[in-house]
Amino acid sequence: MKTLSTSLKALTCALFILALSSLAHAQTRTWVSGVGDDLNPCSRTAPCKTFAGAISKTSANGEIDCLDPGGFGTVTITKSITIDGTTGAGFGSILAAGTNGVNVNDSASGSPNTILVSLRNLSIQGAATGFNGVNFTSGKTVHIEGCIIANFRGNGTSSHGVSVNLTAGTGQRLYVDNTIIRDGSGDGINAKNTAVGGNVAVLVEDSKVLQCNKGITSGTASKFVINRSSFRGNTVTAVGADTGSAGIELEGCLLQGSSNGLGLVAGTTRISNCRITNNTNGVAFAGGTLVTYGDNKLDGNTNEATGGVIPPAIPRK
Repeated sequence: MKTLSTSLKALTCALFILALSSLAHAQTRTWVSGVGDDLNPCSRTAPCKTFAGAISKTSANGEIDCLDPGGFGTVTITKSITIDGTTGAGFGSILAAGTNGVNVNDSASGSPNTILVSLRNLSIQGAATGFNGVNFTSGKTVHIEGCIIANFRGNGTSSHGVSVNLTAGTGQRLYVDNTIIRDGSGDGINAKNTAVGGNVAVLVEDSKVLQCNKGITSGTASKFVINRSSFRGNTVTAVGADTGSAGIELEGCLLQGSSNGLGLVAGTTRISNCRITNNTNGVAFAGGTLVTYGDNKLDGNTNEATGGVIPPAIPRK
């Protein structure tokens, strides 16, 4: 009887330790630090070293925060999560030389195209060899807030600051707010959903895309709404609606210093309170429909329009 009692106590103790271990590996909030260790439980007092190390110990719908400035490595996200660089304590950095900075892909999960991901206050650096800063291939919604995404040039014009390349699902969304994307060999933001019946909606607000090949490319089944944002010095096109685009809504934006300020191939694009100036072509028509309002300023381009005629402005009501 004594032996049985001892055995039960040992079993109870083991189960208790196992439960604690399980909890430690599925915390709602975890932490990383430049002096952390991925063998740690990722708690505030024992932080991890990398985002990849912390994400396995963070529960779905949880959050990873940075205790101090540091480089926390690339990460693949397969569940709903927030990663916050936490500017009050520093600025979380991802160095993505020769790879993608952040992959968002829940295609192998039991419920693909459902995860919600937030990326806040991060510097995502491609070091001239990185592929895509944020590579969104499967999931429901991605938020990019207060980030800097720079120097992704490893795959030539296929390297994008933010690449949305969906092949399934419908109703996917990308939100980009107060973010700078710069110095890329491809597009600042490139979005498409090639699934039959699929679509993706993109909202860009208070952001800048500088010195990329194209600032914005709205591709197959994508619809962009862009407010209070600047696109300067992008080589080919500042903002473009490409083949299969569902169109672009532009409000309060600057398109300057490109071969084409606005490049139209497909969809309906509406512009209001925008300045399009100092481009080779203010608007390059190759298809699609343009609707303009009376508060735009389109001047100072070598050619105000090519391939078509800018329609008369519609008075604002």
